[in-house]
Amino acid sequence: MSEFVGARSPISSALKQEELFPIREVSRLTGVNPVTLRAWERRYGLIQPTRTDSGHRLYSQADIDAVRSILAWIERGVAVSKVGSILAKSVASRSVATPAYNEVSSDDWSQWQEQLRRALENFDEPRLDRLYGQIFSCYPLAVVFQDILMPLWQELLLRQDDVGQRGEWLLLDGFLRGRCWQRLQLGRDESRDRILLASLPGQCRELELLVAALLLSNQDSDVTLMGPGVPLKDLALICERMQPQALVLFSNQPPGEDFPRQLSRLALALECPLLLAGDSSDLAEESLAGSPIACLGNEGRVMQRRLQQFLAGHLDT
Repeated sequence: MSEFVGARSPISSALKQEELFPIREVSRLTGVNPVTLRAWERRYGLIQPTRTDSGHRLYSQADIDAVRSILAWIERGVAVSKVGSILAKSVASRSVATPAYNEVSSDDWSQWQEQLRRALENFDEPRLDRLYGQIFSCYPLAVVFQDILMPLWQELLLRQDDVGQRGEWLLLDGFLRGRCWQRLQLGRDESRDRILLASLPGQCRELELLVAALLLSNQDSDVTLMGPGVPLKDLALICERMQPQALVLFSNQPPGEDFPRQLSRLALALECPLLLAGDSSDLAEESLAGSPIACLGNEGRVMQRRLQQFLAGHLDT
């Protein structure tokens, strides 16, 4: 913890001095050109920068984070015109799930991320490991992954085609995958109910699935993870042999037109309940209303709560 406290003052000062950023700096940080940034503001209201007396746009760190979220959704195939409603729902679910972690905490999260960036820039894995342990000493697991580590991972993923960026992303991705597997193995308890977690083929990366497994695990349920690439048609047979309490499918891609029918066919072939988690869960919620398939959402703390409610018989599908 001392390393963070010692580095806190210069980082805090920098944040105060650079609290608002001009549009050219936001363009440099995110890779989005100023014309596009202005279009997202005027046409869709996705970002709302402040204005100087002379009319120049100034962007906060929250605005920059919003730009990166927009980029992530567009990369997944969501039309920019639909991103606003998705972001609004995500913000609402976070505010309900984490009342104890308000916006003040985001300054601390940004400071941790800055230290992680420096370790990655120097390919300093021992320092990365120390920071990882220090962050876990300060926050619960859901905050560590959803608010600190995964946003940085996503940022580097989006910029991995830039010179020097791919190596940093690969280092962070490999490091976090190893730590997630370790946590999952250490948390095993054969006496608990077993939940099977699998991804829709090609619809998430391994780390996203591993983090979902950690976020869904609790004192009553043990999550068994099937790695990415398991064909949908094989899951009924796997569930027949494993006999899990429920099958949770995870996807971070926009659902296609045939998506509800695919899941409904799978649900009919299963002897256990079928649930959907990840970004697809929010996007497909309306089309799955009234079906036997429960949507857990894409926010870790909400996912776990809804899973527990469903298994207790208190969550409608």
